[in-house]
Amino acid sequence: MSVFAIGDLHLPGHEQKPMDVFGSHWDRHFETISEHWRAAITDEDVVLIPGDISWAMQLSQAADDLNAIACLPGTKLLLRGNHDYWWSSLSKLRAALPPSMHVIQNDAMCIGGHVFCGTRGWNFPTPQQALDGQDEKVYRRELMRLRMSLDQARKLGGEDVTVMLHFPPLFADGVGTAFTEILEEYQVDHVVYGHLHGLGIKIGFEGEREGIQYHLVSCDALGFHPKKIF
Repeated sequence: MSVFAIGDLHLPGHEQKPMDVFGSHWDRHFETISEHWRAAITDEDVVLIPGDISWAMQLSQAADDLNAIACLPGTKLLLRGNHDYWWSSLSKLRAALPPSMHVIQNDAMCIGGHVFCGTRGWNFPTPQQALDGQDEKVYRRELMRLRMSLDQARKLGGEDVTVMLHFPPLFADGVGTAFTEILEEYQVDHVVYGHLHGLGIKIGFEGEREGIQYHLVSCDALGFHPKKIF
């Protein structure tokens, strides 16, 4: 079993929402992703998809997108992104998902001795920019949810822990945040995240920090190739 990750698929959600308005490299991007996916990934593998999966507004409108992903090889673990407005209650969502797809939301799952957990995350304050009242509230809530998911992961044991976030937990300067403090406290092994596109890709941290491997996996950052995590 190998573990791959690719996020921010931005599938059309029952409407024709072309992504090539963000650059010609987005033209027919899911066909490119599917081609590379099938070449690298088998049904024995796990694929992490950390958010911004579909532009749909309702779960029913996301069905075609979810089914298209389900047709690709591997067990898929989905996390909610800030644009996944179709993401309904967990019970409804889990009932609607194809068998090869599972949801991670403030909780954890063990597959093949490896533990996966996570939460959406949020913007964090920096010396240059504080958060406003609403953002501060969401930020604090996401810190709590990250700790909740890691508590669940700890109960499951396993050989290692991989955390999915949608928002980056730190920037390329490597300066720690409240998110990285929690990740280090729980001694996780890998963190995958997305959210960043275009020039924003440059501000995402990648590589090892305090024993944790960080992976930016928004699909355009990967050239539309799923990334092998381990």
